Amino acid sequence: MLQFNGHGELAAEILRLKKERNAVILAHNYQVPEVQDIADFVGDSLGLSQAAARTPADVIVFCGVHFMAETASIISPKKTVLLPDLGAGCSLAATIDGEKLRAWKNEHPGAAVVSYINTTAEVKAESDYVCTSGNAVKVVNSIPKNREILFLPDLFLGAFVKERTGREMEIWPGECHVHAGITPDVVNRKLAENSDAEFLVHPECGCVTQFLYFAEKG
Repeated sequence: MLQFNGHGELAAEILRLKKERNAVILAHNYQVPEVQDIADFVGDSLGLSQAAARTPADVIVFCGVHFMAETASIISPKKTVLLPDLGAGCSLAATIDGEKLRAWKNEHPGAAVVSYINTTAEVKAESDYVCTSGNAVKVVNSIPKNREILFLPDLFLGAFVKERTGREMEIWPGECHVHAGITPDVVNRKLAENSDAEFLVHPECGCVTQFLYFAEKG
């Protein structure tokens, strides 16, 4: 039995209700350890949504933010998706909504809209392509070179894709406040303190170009 950091009775009740309602609990990597301990699956937003689609459960309890639960619902339309905290938002996804995207599209008629998966369902519905950080370069490379591209909402991921593909793109000026706060000084200090550590960097990081250069050079 999971002890849930000393809250054994709470863990037992959660497991009882999960079985009774044929539910599955998904927890994002960013969740606190106690929530991850009780979850059936732990991972990133896309991986969790894919796990939700594969599970025979009728109810999906998604311990994440709004857009993650929406994505799970899109992928698994016949299942009930529950978001425990209705106030759980994402600073990156909040930088653009359907109205703002429609206005941007009107300024660039005929442009292909490439949206990062970390967006609301409303924004996805207005997009031509939805990408992940792992396939964004491939998606952009698949678009005809004579077609204008609007990339949203992450400016750092957009800059990374632009550098890797050589494509000119209009990039929405959105950012995740956590990733944006990771500065070169912080990383350099940690590298100096942990010289033998593996160095991994996500393209949402604010200093992604410099960090990737460091990573590639070893």
